Amino acid sequence: MKPVFGKSAVFAVLAAIALCVFFVSGAIGRAYAFTGSAECMIVLERDSGRVLNEKNADKRHPMASTTKIATAITVIENVADLDKKVKVPACAVGVEGSSIYLEKDEELSVRDLLYGLMLQSGNDCAVALAVTVGGSVDKFAAMMNETAVKAGAENTHFVNPHGLHDDNHYTTARDLAKIAACAMKNETFRKIVSTKRYTTSWKGRDYDRVIVNKNKILSTYEGGDGVKTGYTVKAGRCLVASATREGMNVIAVVLNCGPMFEDCRALMDEAFSNFKLRNVTDAVGENLYSLVTEGKAENVKLGCTDKFYYPLTQNEYNNLRYETEGVKPMRAPVCEGDENGKIKIYSGNRLLFETKLYSIESVEPLSVADRLGDIVKRWNS
Repeated sequence: MKPVFGKSAVFAVLAAIALCVFFVSGAIGRAYAFTGSAECMIVLERDSGRVLNEKNADKRHPMASTTKIATAITVIENVADLDKKVKVPACAVGVEGSSIYLEKDEELSVRDLLYGLMLQSGNDCAVALAVTVGGSVDKFAAMMNETAVKAGAENTHFVNPHGLHDDNHYTTARDLAKIAACAMKNETFRKIVSTKRYTTSWKGRDYDRVIVNKNKILSTYEGGDGVKTGYTVKAGRCLVASATREGMNVIAVVLNCGPMFEDCRALMDEAFSNFKLRNVTDAVGENLYSLVTEGKAENVKLGCTDKFYYPLTQNEYNNLRYETEGVKPMRAPVCEGDENGKIKIYSGNRLLFETKLYSIESVEPLSVADRLGDIVKRWNS
């Protein structure tokens, strides 16, 4: 039902908007308690990047085979045809650690190698991909470092594509989460890391090569959809885990964590329990109006056409506040979609979102008869 305002009431509404009284203060605060066993950890919402829990998140640490997240997305972004066949170089055969047992000059597709890399953590696949895409391990590591920078990493350095220990090969929980978040926005990457079992032909054998994912999150956690395990003696047990529930995408990282699956599950449980992905523009409601002059209605409802989703606790959502700028009286005719000012939405003092405001209804101008009627009313009064 459309509210009816007199001119004085509308001016009061506009003044109130200008003074930004539509809020109850409430800063974005920490809503978490789980500290876990990890030396370094973080959990964030993938699309917004909001950190939902952290501990020692900026401490440099080796990351073992979680390195391969950067390896895979670097390959995917630099190879036009993932189904093209490539020959396995001699330097990829017999690489230390986990393997899918590649043989020199064996032909596989880049896609096959990516599945071997991310599911079975094949170090031989890592080297084969690096040499194929970068020309050498060193040149490919430079490409990986460029990938990290693009993802927003600030304290990461790669020297190899597999994560075997090197003192100059390191990251932080925060950086690794950022890299994983960017990678998980790629459809091909998401499909690979969410696959539990992959089969491809094995030349020279009368049976297929079967590649099984080592990431238990996929089978033990509701909504689990990625991403990578890792272990070396110096790095300890490492895990980057991902899950999606009710449209919210959460990434958890633990470095040097004995119970890595248990801790990542606990971190994500806490995130999903405390936070929901909410459209912050819904908090505005139907409170915004602009005065209309020379129109058949004295005011017109304003709104924003954009939507912005952000992870918030219930208390944070209840305490969102907004401010408007540049809202002015509008002269009829007013058409639906006419621009009038902008709105900024805050949680506490933190700006979450701003966008333009538009009229969301039309107001016709006064007709000659309307104007004559007004004159008569004023004369009689």
